[in-house]
Amino acid sequence: MDTCAYIFVEVIHGKSREVSAEISKIDGVASSHIVTGPYDLIVFAKAADIQRLWDQIISSIQKIPGVVRTITNIVAE
Repeated sequence: MDTCAYIFVEVIHGKSREVSAEISKIDGVASSHIVTGPYDLIVFAKAADIQRLWDQIISSIQKIPGVVRTITNIVAE
């Protein structure tokens, strides 16, 4: 069974669309949405396990220019 997560992403001002487009290209990202509230994007991602989620998806998001911080919430049920 896949490990799924919602990843909340804060980006620098004016870069939400650009960063969201880059995130959408990452293998395992099912969706990336610009939202209102304390974070700028909410990403839904799936991976084979937590380690792959970190190695392939979260670390890739954090390397994108303009990303300030991420908060990852693993889906429990």
